[in-house]
Amino acid sequence: MTEVRPTAGASASLWERDEEVAAVARAVDRLCADRSSAGGLLVFRGEAGLGKTALLAETRRIAEARGCTVWSARGGETLRSVPFNVVRQLLQPALVSMLPEEAREYLGDWYDIAGPALGIADPGDRQADPQGVCDGLVAAVRRLARREWPLVLLIDDAHWADQETLHWLAALAERLDEMSVLVVVTRRPGEVSGASARHLDTVAAAADGPVTTLSALTPEATAGLTRATLGEHADAAFCREVWAVTAGNPYETVELLAKVRDSELQPVEARAGELRELNRSARGGGLVARLEELGIDATRFAWAAAILGTGISIDLVAKLATLKPDEARRCAELLRTARILTAPDPTTGRTGEGDLEFVHPLIATDVYNSIPDALRTAMHGIAARIVTDEGHGAAAAARHLLEVHPDDDEELVEQLREAAREHLAVGAPDAARRCLERALKEPPRPETHPHVLYELAEATFLTAPARTISQLRAALGMPGLDGDKRVDAVFRLSQALLHNDQLEEAVRTVEAEAARLQPGPARMRLQAVHFMWEGLHAGEATSPDRSRRLADLASTCTGRDNSERALLILRGFDALMHGENAEEVAELCDRALVNGRLAPGLGWTDTEWGIELLLMLANAYAFTDRLDRAETLYNEALRAYEMAGWSGGHLALAHAYVGLGHRRRGRLKDAEASLRESLRLAERVGRRLPLYWTATCNLVDTLLARGHVDEAWEVAERYGFAPPYPSTIVLPDPRSVRGRLLLAVGRTKDGVNELEAAEKAAAARGHHNPMLVPWAADLARALATEDPARAARLAVDVRRQAERFGTDTAIGEALRCAAALETGQRAVRLAAQAVTYLESSPCQYEHAAARIEYGIAARSTADLARGLDLAVSCGADGLAERARAALEADAGPG
Repeated sequence: MTEVRPTAGASASLWERDEEVAAVARAVDRLCADRSSAGGLLVFRGEAGLGKTALLAETRRIAEARGCTVWSARGGETLRSVPFNVVRQLLQPALVSMLPEEAREYLGDWYDIAGPALGIADPGDRQADPQGVCDGLVAAVRRLARREWPLVLLIDDAHWADQETLHWLAALAERLDEMSVLVVVTRRPGEVSGASARHLDTVAAAADGPVTTLSALTPEATAGLTRATLGEHADAAFCREVWAVTAGNPYETVELLAKVRDSELQPVEARAGELRELNRSARGGGLVARLEELGIDATRFAWAAAILGTGISIDLVAKLATLKPDEARRCAELLRTARILTAPDPTTGRTGEGDLEFVHPLIATDVYNSIPDALRTAMHGIAARIVTDEGHGAAAAARHLLEVHPDDDEELVEQLREAAREHLAVGAPDAARRCLERALKEPPRPETHPHVLYELAEATFLTAPARTISQLRAALGMPGLDGDKRVDAVFRLSQALLHNDQLEEAVRTVEAEAARLQPGPARMRLQAVHFMWEGLHAGEATSPDRSRRLADLASTCTGRDNSERALLILRGFDALMHGENAEEVAELCDRALVNGRLAPGLGWTDTEWGIELLLMLANAYAFTDRLDRAETLYNEALRAYEMAGWSGGHLALAHAYVGLGHRRRGRLKDAEASLRESLRLAERVGRRLPLYWTATCNLVDTLLARGHVDEAWEVAERYGFAPPYPSTIVLPDPRSVRGRLLLAVGRTKDGVNELEAAEKAAAARGHHNPMLVPWAADLARALATEDPARAARLAVDVRRQAERFGTDTAIGEALRCAAALETGQRAVRLAAQAVTYLESSPCQYEHAAARIEYGIAARSTADLARGLDLAVSCGADGLAERARAALEADAGPG
């Protein structure tokens, strides 16, 4: 330490904090240097009382002296169950100060997504996606940072922040290089676990340099602080005892010295023995004794303030403590004089409804813990009623209801269910889960119990599929869920099983429930879901009569309701996978639409059927060369999820299939960009899930088409694109794509083995469409030298299946394969036929490849040049290089 004494005017708690203050000053200077400056993040860690709050106050002073806008917030030990509490403290005041239309214009598309979480907009009528809300809050900071530059955000006691705020803070920390804002965070070590701890670890990892751990004051600094407070005449022995009693804790030192001064204790060695007793009165039991000395009314007032925790207005405290207004004001003054409560410090920048706050979080904790258990529980119950009567809603009262002992209270169950609905609507499923789990302890009445379990499953569906499964099974095992609600619960259970990679169990669950229903819409819906999950299953075998049963059922459908439309889509997708006539596939899909559009109730954000069915529809169009219709559906999905703020798995899949659409068109650069974004989003949801495979498989396929073999291999290695494969179908077939990759990197034997495994799996499933499971053409090329007879048989099979399917792309690709196995004029004729078909196809990459292959076979510089132009426009660098090499070799006149 270069100095013992802090700078003039600084808090006493800043003694020996020169390095930390210097780091703050440097960060503020970097922020103020330029509007385009990258953001910064400082994290200070220290035990209670080591001066973290004082360091933030000094940060505010430095930043405001440089002309910065400074906003701050603080976590609270009793407020961790309140979702978005800390981020609301931080951002809400600036947005509330705007006119509503100004805030809406400023936040743009994010207003309806992040606004409810910030408390500036009413929530919608459906469950908000937590990741979308988090992204919206990050976007809000980005926009506010441009408006308020230079902007500094201070977050005190982050270890006590709610989980939703910590999720946002972790996301913000990783995006600070995109916005000009300085974030300074303080926290205690430990204190948290689970998701909150992971979020704080992410914040620490993103900090500018290592996290700074604050240390206690040295004896020298304690002596300097003692003499600065009590006078230079304080003798050395007395100063040493101050340090020994407080262990150099700055907060305890300041509090002890204040008591020494108030008691007029002389700072001499003879009186040093009295310091320990004085120190005990500042914390724990000593604080309780001080409260008792102030009288029962003041004690009740302090207890009520600790129960409320935030928004400590004298009127609200008076209601909770059952005090008259005059008595409440007198108690508030007594507690201010006793340094227990204080008026909010305007320099903190925090605004709220409260007239008071605790002098220090340590005091708030000690007061709260001093309340007798039974009384504390009762006061929380009263506080819940007061908060509700004040019009703050069930969600605001929920944190108090969570503390009330179970008492078979149906009204409390309904309040908690309403609070859970409010939490889900703003994107806080964990808060909703806590409310519903508490409601189950009440417990609910028998007729209500399965409905609470169902709602709990809704709250955990996005974050904990395994937990959702047990909750829905329990709900379905009770009487009370009937009709459409029961069908919804069975569908949700099957979805959770699917997302938990238990697809076979999902199929059995739906099949069993459908069997117990009478013929009608509900049974037909479950039959459709049953076929849907079977159709997505990528297991080693399938029921040989499944397609016939599905075809028979779909043949009775006219598309008059969504169950019939679903069956038509499923029949179309099944026909696609089996390589039946593409015209018939498209006709089935067309019948599932209403005037060429998705029917009401079958939209991308409707939950009755889920995303899987609509992706089957879009993919059926994509692989039957109806790319206009497929891309319309893919882009509709992307827009719908972005507008709804769904930033999790749904958005990841939308980007993946937009990428697939680009890949089919031959827009390979656009495909790569979309697929990389999909993979980024999929990483946040979790590896090894079906959506993760979809993004990875299509990215590898696209990079191979571009000729970027090394990049394709690097992606495959980094993201685990290797066996074992998922239980759900991925398009295109991952075994076929990995086999192609292995061939491309020179691992021919491994590639052949992988393609043969793809052959076996496809045969077991009856999947004979060479466009979706393209193993045969690559295997034929790989075996052309080693086993030409088998290669020729494979090429014949590919052509037969392609002609059965009937699209220009499928037939053209089959002809390309056949041409690659021939020489001389036969190779030229086959290559020319491939060009003819692929010229009529919407798939420009395949057209470019065929044109170049024909140009080489026929020694046609004109076709090579045209193929080169097509390859360049597609972003197919490998094809383009092949065409250039052939042209440079002067293959001959065209």
